[in-house]
Amino acid sequence: METDKSQSSAKTTPSLFRTIWRWHFYAGIIIAPFLVILSVTGGVYLFKPQIEQVLYKDFYQVHPDGEKMLASRQFEEVKKLYPEGVLTTYRPGEKADRSSEVGISLNGKSLTIFIDPYTARFIGELNNDDRIMDKIEEFHGELMAGTLGDRIVELVACWAVVLIITGIYLWFPKKAQSLSGLLVPRFNKGKRTFFRDLHAVPAFWIAAGMFFLIMTGLPWSGLWGTQFQTLATNSGSGYPPSVWVGDAPVSGLKTKEIADVPWAAENLDVPESKIEGFITLPIDHVVEVANREDIHPSYTVIIPQDEKGVYTLSAFPPRAQDEATIHIDQYTGAVLADYRYDNYGTLGKIVAWGITLHKGTQFGFPNQIISLVICIGIVFVSLSGFYLWIRRKPKGKLGAPRAPRILKKKSFLLLIIILGILFPLVGLSLIGVWLLDLMIIQKIPAVKKFMNA
Repeated sequence: METDKSQSSAKTTPSLFRTIWRWHFYAGIIIAPFLVILSVTGGVYLFKPQIEQVLYKDFYQVHPDGEKMLASRQFEEVKKLYPEGVLTTYRPGEKADRSSEVGISLNGKSLTIFIDPYTARFIGELNNDDRIMDKIEEFHGELMAGTLGDRIVELVACWAVVLIITGIYLWFPKKAQSLSGLLVPRFNKGKRTFFRDLHAVPAFWIAAGMFFLIMTGLPWSGLWGTQFQTLATNSGSGYPPSVWVGDAPVSGLKTKEIADVPWAAENLDVPESKIEGFITLPIDHVVEVANREDIHPSYTVIIPQDEKGVYTLSAFPPRAQDEATIHIDQYTGAVLADYRYDNYGTLGKIVAWGITLHKGTQFGFPNQIISLVICIGIVFVSLSGFYLWIRRKPKGKLGAPRAPRILKKKSFLLLIIILGILFPLVGLSLIGVWLLDLMIIQKIPAVKKFMNA
């Protein structure tokens, strides 16, 4: 969040340097606490498979013994135990020693019932609202504050891009300089320089990884992500019409409204079953289709809830290449849509890879460790920047670097405008900052002095 005197006195555009330094300072002060929260929760969520394996071992683990029972037989056991429950999902389990999961809706609650697939024995139940890792994911994605939290997280992510760009400019050598202070901290230049390097050097090393995590997380955001997804779909980089088998019946629903599916499939229109009879095919037939179509064994079946609904197979596995979304007519068993990774447009494939890399699943444990190092680095850089600020903050002042007004720095102003267009929440926040400065900071002498404006 700051730099040493040798750089701040550089002869090359010193006023531009101080302008960028000031914006970097404010961006850091405002979003650093949120970056720490996102990094900690994200670092924990990276290890969701291992953590849930420990937390729910008694639910997950079964002893393979002969052939698995039909899914319909497992459903019968669930209906005996929960006669008022409505069946919603079925997950057969991707390994021989993994239990089956039957999702039900009961009295306004969403429950997962764990069944031994070899004996149809009831193992236990779990309220989906009580899943610890889902809570962490919710905190990471929206601070457990719904739409408002989602917008805050998106705003922080977008401003983090500004933080990276301005930080790289401040780090970049303004004159011939050795690797010390650029790639490694300087240990023999005094405490001031050492603490500056302890912030700037690690920030340089993690900048690319931090930028990657930001850009791969934004497609999930409510505002930017929705617009980006719509653009991808309308441009053909989302799901192409060729995934449909025959005509594409329209139900008015998007697949993301009925199932948790891969990003590229979220805007896939949900077809309607053609009512040729009023007898819905049993779940066993859907499992047969899944086996026949060679879908990844981690798939989940979403059960239709009305006479026009369809069975949906959703495979959201560790690797992007194994993703699949299939819609099946509930009466005829016909495959109405089969959407795989190979059907994705170029943009869809890039986002799919980005998401699995972001979640740490694409390359397994090494992927988790690399992402964890980046998260730890973000926490360290945020805290070291905060320490630099506290260490140098003048008494009774915020300690922001004084700089010319941004309107006088047209090149930097243009960059900020471009970022405001690319990231709408940045643009809106900039308007808010401008109004705050115009109507309050510049009007109240005490505030103006405190802000060094």
